[in-house]
Amino acid sequence: MANDTLRLRVERITPEADDILSYELVAAEGGPLPSFEAGSHLDVHVPGGFLRQYSLCNDPEETHRYVITVQRDSQGRGGSRAMHEDVHPGAILTTSLPRNNFPLLYARGYVLIAGGIGITPLLSMARALQRQGAKWHLHYCTRSPERTAFRALLSSPELAGHVTLHHDGGDPARCLDMKALLATRLAGHRLYCCGPAGLMRAVREAAIHHQWPREKVHFEAFSAAGTNAVSDLADTEFQVVVRSTGATLPVPPGRTVLNVLRDSGMPVPSDCEAGTCGTCLTGVLEGEPDHRDTFLSEPQRVACRNMLVCVSRARSRKLVLDL
Repeated sequence: MANDTLRLRVERITPEADDILSYELVAAEGGPLPSFEAGSHLDVHVPGGFLRQYSLCNDPEETHRYVITVQRDSQGRGGSRAMHEDVHPGAILTTSLPRNNFPLLYARGYVLIAGGIGITPLLSMARALQRQGAKWHLHYCTRSPERTAFRALLSSPELAGHVTLHHDGGDPARCLDMKALLATRLAGHRLYCCGPAGLMRAVREAAIHHQWPREKVHFEAFSAAGTNAVSDLADTEFQVVVRSTGATLPVPPGRTVLNVLRDSGMPVPSDCEAGTCGTCLTGVLEGEPDHRDTFLSEPQRVACRNMLVCVSRARSRKLVLDL
């Protein structure tokens, strides 16, 4: 370990489902690894110059290894393909120390809802909760059994009574009915959700409909679409002004400032595009950002005039950007 980075060796790679691989990582020089909490992730430097965030999905009690899981996305920007194609057992990866934007807080009981690769942080939570003897239940939504990561583990006698698997075959009409699922909230329970934007939007709407307390409902998003799906504010159109050129660009609902700037020919650097890495941090000269990232702390948002243009939007009708 050097400063705030780690050198990790890929000990083994395991197929977990169609197009999903898990990577067991150990200290390159041997010895124990820094501890982590359920919900944590690593920033991983992927071959090809990518920086990606992957949730730790093993038991936080383990100090000899980290396990991350990567779903290959043929339509993505290349990070997952590089992990699948260019990373092999024995490879050395540089990562951050574990970081946690999705902490498992105390509750009398827990409802966990995962979709697709969103199982990863919730699997770590499930392991911790099971070891603690806590009351919990996981609902895991996937397209089919073949697309269900860790299916054997989740169906094992140890966990089976706490897990319900839902397969919709890609048919929206067969999706899990979130309003029915969340109609009853037991006292002191918390809700944790991670998955595709559509699933998280459905969970958020159901939680609001049944008046779950906002502070008891927790989401982790892997993309700008997911971040916007669980935002308190509905997307509205606003304008960004590029200071250097004076160009005024509309940002409609459903589009990010980053994409609008790129389409106009403005080369803004980015990496995660999920509001976690800080690469696209951009100065704001006028206007009020609507911060939707997990990179800036609340004091930083107040003290500095910056925003992450990959996910954040505007509370004002116009933003003047220092570009």
